[in-house]
Amino acid sequence: MQQGGTPLIIVPPTEPREQTADQQVQQVLNRLGFGPRPGDVARVREMGVDRWIALQLAPDRIEDTTADRVVASYELLDKPLNTYLTMYEDGQRAVREQQRMAALTGDTSSRRDLRAVVLKANPELRDQLRRNQRILGDVQSSKLARAVVSDRQLQEVMTDFWENHFTVFAGKGLVRVFIPTYDRDVIRPLALGKFRDLLGAVAKSPAMLFYLDQWQSAADSMHPTLASFQQGRPGAAPPRPLGRPPQQQARRGLNENYARELLELHTLGVDGGYTQTDVIEVARALTGWTMNPRTGAQFIFRPEIHDAGQKVVLGHVLAAGRGSEDGEDVLDIVAHDPHTAHFIARKLAIRFVSDDPPAALVERAADTFRRTGGDIREVVRTIVTSPEFFSRTAYRSKVKSPFELVASALRAVGAQADTSLRSVQSVAFLGEPVFGHQAPNGWPETGAEWMNSGAILNRINFGLGLASGRMPGASITQWSDWDRLKNAAREQQVDGVVLAFFGGQSSPDTREILMQGENPLAKQAARPAQLEGLSQIVGLALGAPEFQRR
Repeated sequence: MQQGGTPLIIVPPTEPREQTADQQVQQVLNRLGFGPRPGDVARVREMGVDRWIALQLAPDRIEDTTADRVVASYELLDKPLNTYLTMYEDGQRAVREQQRMAALTGDTSSRRDLRAVVLKANPELRDQLRRNQRILGDVQSSKLARAVVSDRQLQEVMTDFWENHFTVFAGKGLVRVFIPTYDRDVIRPLALGKFRDLLGAVAKSPAMLFYLDQWQSAADSMHPTLASFQQGRPGAAPPRPLGRPPQQQARRGLNENYARELLELHTLGVDGGYTQTDVIEVARALTGWTMNPRTGAQFIFRPEIHDAGQKVVLGHVLAAGRGSEDGEDVLDIVAHDPHTAHFIARKLAIRFVSDDPPAALVERAADTFRRTGGDIREVVRTIVTSPEFFSRTAYRSKVKSPFELVASALRAVGAQADTSLRSVQSVAFLGEPVFGHQAPNGWPETGAEWMNSGAILNRINFGLGLASGRMPGASITQWSDWDRLKNAAREQQVDGVVLAFFGGQSSPDTREILMQGENPLAKQAARPAQLEGLSQIVGLALGAPEFQRR
């Protein structure tokens, strides 16, 4: 444990907890982290649940040498944004030049076919583009690897939470190039900090500026720009935005995309008391908040495209003739609005407690948000030390998302970090590609959207595949209980797996399936006959209802 840093605040229970001592250990490992690794249950039991929570809320006090070593092994994670942009532009430029040369020779193939022809004939260019693809791939892979091996589990859970809350879609143009610094420099360091700081960092990040088209938003012809206002020329048409990504035409005029999502999804919530007029006024206030994607893509404020007219945002008057402070004031207004406190508190309670969290808990967490000026760490502390968090109804009430399922399964068998793309591709196969949600509302935080007959089949197949050795770094024979159980009687093997993967509790139906080795979806499952004995039990356990919940 590292010394110094964030204060260690241990909050003892103020009233009896409904969960048993063993259930409390399982609860914190599965909610504040991605499930237990071998030995974690004993460590938390020895340390005490309340001290473990306090440490997770102070991640700078936790040494994380394994995760640090894994992250350092990725080639592209620590590069500056300019490097990613240069790699991307060089690759695209080389492809276009090769296409042009091929066309000059008389090749009449379509643009898409011509690209395939060019790449087939140029192995060096293919290698360069594959390396460019690793810009995103390294972030995706490292995110899962950290979830599997990091001792700062709550830090990883909160990074995942905010990257979903402030989601960006890697499939939109240059966003894939901006994601490494979005994860590294924007979300991760502020995941347990002040909400206003996080909100501001997101608003100025190239990933969000590009994803929701804020970088193209400029004052419309009905309002003066700051430059024309200062020169006494109201109504002068604004210049076009700086730069233009390849094959994308820049558009002039006001763009409401980011303003709308800022209010609806990032702060106030859909029922947060704002109107369409507020959306327009927020969009006007944020004009000039932009970047040049061709020259570093760093946030800049351009007064010549900023709407300098008076605005009224949620009843707050922003005087005419101001500049970037319009946008800063908007972020202050929404970050400190009571609707935001309630919206964020409820969403965090959904993540940590239940799909329909108790109203009293949400209100206490919202009060903490307001009282502390949006201190995320303290809001989370209020939630995860509450009686509601340790209630019987909260225990195993949450369905794991695909990311949580894959991370928890790899942790359960003591897997090593997989620095290839194989494991993270399993997350995508199960329906949740990392940074792959196209709409700005992010992946579902509630269980109903994740569970259907097809999803259950895929989850069972995933468990069987992991147990059969198809996941890099995850060998069942290296599992800490393997040697002890491999030659034991079937009943003892089932008992051992139930204890290790379910915390010692399973339904009669699940136990019968593990005893008989009969997959409930055997005809559709992935090669069930290949597994037998302890491997079969582990594979079926990873697909069991008990393991699908946290």
